[in-house]
Amino acid sequence: MAIVLSNLNSQAGLQKLDEFLLTRSYITGYEASKDDLAVFTALSSAPATSYINVTRWYDHISALLRSSGVTAEGQGVKVESSACSVAPTADQKAPVADEDDDDDVDLFGEETEEEKKAAEERAAAVKASGKKKESGKSSVLLDVKPWDDETDMKKLEEAVRNVKMEGLLWGASKLVAVGYGIKKLQIMMTIVDDLVSVDSLIEDHFETEPANEYIQSCDIKTESGGSNAT
Repeated sequence: MAIVLSNLNSQAGLQKLDEFLLTRSYITGYEASKDDLAVFTALSSAPATSYINVTRWYDHISALLRSSGVTAEGQGVKVESSACSVAPTADQKAPVADEDDDDDVDLFGEETEEEKKAAEERAAAVKASGKKKESGKSSVLLDVKPWDDETDMKKLEEAVRNVKMEGLLWGASKLVAVGYGIKKLQIMMTIVDDLVSVDSLIEDHFETEPANEYIQSCDIKTESGGSNAT
């Protein structure tokens, strides 16, 4: 299935990209890849914080580039002057020329009723939040370490993501080898600085039951973004 992201540096393009990333951590697949780099470099500057999902994704890719980098190949993204399309991988069957291209995802097609309703709900939420939308936001990459190599890392990640509060949005995650068969969880979160304290979150939720059954320690690896970030 081809994915077309057009006019990324326009308001309409950023809005569509924001909706596209609402249910995705990356442009394609389940880890950062060169597809993300292609879209990242196609953006002329960091997106406005009003595009919450694009900001979360952009800050996460920025953090990865500053730390471990991005090496995964991805599906192959071709970036043009006004559009970015995902090309099929080598093992994907080439489309028949006379087939209808119904599998293309055109992010500038006519909005469905569900999309219109979702947009209205987002606009209502922003309006209801009032001055809260002016609060600074930060992207924080956490290192979450298990007790030992027998710790169930799926349960550990569930314990992390089960923490829900106003102003907190969990993003992408991955397991990183530490040594002796032990892996740690690296997970990105976006927070509203005025609503969420990272130190309090760790102390109140990760160092107490039931999360501490799986979590030995949690540290901030990188933090960037909001005006209140340190």
